[in-house]
This record gives sequence, structure tokens and C-alpha cells, in this order.
Amino acid sequence: MDFLKHIEKHFGTGNYEGDQYGGSTASNGNGLPDGSPSNFMFATGIECSYPTIKHGKVRRDQLLECGHYDRYKEDIGLVKELGLKVLRYGLPYHLIHKGPGKFDWEFADLAMNEIKRQGITPILDLMHFGVPDWVGNFQNPELPIHFAEYCAAVADRYPWVRFYTPVNEIYVTARHSAKDGIWNEQLKTDKAFVTALKHCVAASIMGTQQIAKRRPDVVIVQSESAEFIHEVCSQPTEAIKLHNELRFLSLDLLYAHPPSASVCLYLLDNGMSRKEYDWFMAGQPPGYQVMGNDYYGRNEQIKLPTGELMNSMDVLGWYQITKQYYNRYHKPVMHTETNVFEAENAPTWLYKQWLNVMQMRRDGVPVMGFTWYSLTDQIDWDTGLAEQNNRVNACGLYDLDRKPRPVADAYKLILQEFGQITIVPYGQMLEITDQPAKLKVEF
Repeated sequence: MDFLKHIEKHFGTGNYEGDQYGGSTASNGNGLPDGSPSNFMFATGIECSYPTIKHGKVRRDQLLECGHYDRYKEDIGLVKELGLKVLRYGLPYHLIHKGPGKFDWEFADLAMNEIKRQGITPILDLMHFGVPDWVGNFQNPELPIHFAEYCAAVADRYPWVRFYTPVNEIYVTARHSAKDGIWNEQLKTDKAFVTALKHCVAASIMGTQQIAKRRPDVVIVQSESAEFIHEVCSQPTEAIKLHNELRFLSLDLLYAHPPSASVCLYLLDNGMSRKEYDWFMAGQPPGYQVMGNDYYGRNEQIKLPTGELMNSMDVLGWYQITKQYYNRYHKPVMHTETNVFEAENAPTWLYKQWLNVMQMRRDGVPVMGFTWYSLTDQIDWDTGLAEQNNRVNACGLYDLDRKPRPVADAYKLILQEFGQITIVPYGQMLEITDQPAKLKVEF
């Protein structure tokens, strides 16, 4: 008698006892996320950008423009209804921090209590492209001190929060504010860019220190834009070569990774002192550090011999670009933002991004999570918020009437199929512990 006959005789031909305990504890990962610390984190985010334009006269508050202040309970309920357990959520820093030692927690308390009530894990975003009016802009050298005070106050008020993004997309914040002249200080110089960048990185470091004092097991999910410019030129230009090096600069300073010689000279030529450089290189900030990479097709561009720049949409894609970042920093990874503006193309884009994540996992890179950004459509992001056109960008899982778009069903399909996979493939015995993070390099 062969072995199958013995099995059939004793246990039948299938549907064996124990099969019902599938998912993260068994073979296939089917079913919605269950909140286990070892589970892969499927997330969405609520768009919360608040830069100023028109030289500080106009505040672009996406929480207001997209209706979240009035519909926060409904929005948080949609996250739960979709089957998600994780939400990238940005508190309105510009409204909460009224001045040194002064805070208005009214809306923040309402929203955070609802998130907690719904059993959702927030990745709390503390600075998203803007600062309070009284701080001014990213040229203010006191920004790291003011922001550290704010981070401490948030950690004190919501001690149950463990996951944070202190400063969202530091590189984009500094570039759009001080090099491209789109937001906030609206400057267009290399010196202003370096100033904004070092202030934002220092703010993130000092804010993280304050959070870690209060929550030693803090997990920092650093969201940063994954970018690249391709040149259709026989002779690559120095400007584009420098641009493709500068995209790493925020994370180089944050993670104490020495930049290239050309970037170091660029920093010294544009206002960074040796003392400041040595401070950034002294060691990494505390906490469990996760490198989040945001990828939109428009992040990748092609420069033609005519000088024209055009979007390339997926020449390298999230996988190849993020692999460059991973090989540089060797941090656990998260896909922290993606979308497209055309609702009919969104499901295909979602599947393509998910396949990038799966390939990264197969190649042995620990990927913590995936995020479709955002929950609802956005306003005027086709111009980077620079113009007040009140144009709806159909990039959300739901439209601004809170009706699901086709990508919501596509995301549900992925959640049902992969919702209980573990962070590390075949790593059921591994999980994020509640032990304090320890640095290899101490300050």
C-alpha cells in the first residue's frame, strides 16, 4: 500500500483537520489582515498636505479641500470597511501647534479617538509639506527645536501610537519649497535648497529623539520619493548626474550615510558647515527605521536632447529604483505611496505596483507594507498644488462623494488573496517586538 492510501485511510482525501487555520500561520496568506505584528501592513493614507503658495498668502489644506474635517468619521469607517488595518494619517501640524508651548488638540483628539475606536493602526505623519504660520518656512533655523517640541507633545498625548513618519518626503519638501519655487518660501537657489533640507532632516532627527524618549519601541516609517531622470543623450549632462545623486541626500543625512564627493562639495559650496556635516554623520536616529519609498509614474522622467522633460511611467519602476535605495541603506522597505490620476487605469497600476512588491520579497528584501495613496481623490495635485483650479484628481480608492472607484475593488481582491502574508516570507516566527530599538552607532 502506498503512502497516499495510508493517508486516505486514516485522514480522508482532503479537507484535513487544521486546514481552517490558514493564512499567516499556514500556507497561503488568504483572508483579510488580522492585525498580527508579523503581518504585512496593507495601508492607505488620507491626503493631508498643507503648504502655502502665493508667498504665504494662501494655505493649501488638503484635509479641508477634500472634506476630511467634516467627514473624518466616515473616512475612517471606509478604511475599516475596506478591510485595512493600517492608515497613514497626518495631523494638521499648522493648526495644532499655535506657538511655543501652545496647542489646539480639538480636531486631533476627535480623529485619533475614532482611529483607536475602529482598531486601526496609524502611521502618524507629523509634518507634511508645511509649517505653522508663526514658524514661517523651512529657512527658519529654529524649525528643528519647534518641531521637536511638537513631536514630544504628540507622543505624550497619544502614547498608544507606535508608528510615525516625522517629516514626510524631506527631499520633495525642500526641493519644491526652495529649489523649484513652488511652495512655502518659494525660493529657487541651491543654497536655499540645502538650508531647507538640513533643517527638515534635523527636525526629523530631533523629533524622533523626543518620540523615542516616550516610546522606546517606536517604528519610524520614513516616506521619501523614489525618483530618477533618464537622459536620451549620448553625453550625460553634469546637471542630471548631480540631480540623480541629490535624490539620496535627505536619506544620506538622516541615516548618516556619507554622500558622494561631488555631493559633499555641493553641500559645502551651498552653506553646510563642516560642523553641521559631522553632526549628521555622527549616527542614525533612534527607533526601528523603515525606509518608505513613494513611487508614481511621474517620479521617473526622461530628458530629451532638446532639454524637454517628460514623464516616463515605469521604465525602471518601484522595484528597480527602490532596490537602488535598499542597496545603499539596507533598511527594511515599505511602499508608502502610489496612485495614478486616471481612475480607469488605477486597477492595472495597483496590480503592477503589487507585483513589484512581490518581486522584491522574492529577492529577499524585507518589505513591511504597501500603501495606495490616498483614500479619497485629491485636489489640484496635477499642478503640485501650485495653482488653485479646484480640479479633482481621480486617484483615490473613493471619490470625494465617498463612492468607491474601481481601484477599491481591485485592492479588496489583493487583500483577500494576500491579506495574511507575513512581513518576511516564510517568517512566521518573526515579528516586531516591543523591545527598545538599539543603535549600532551611538550618538
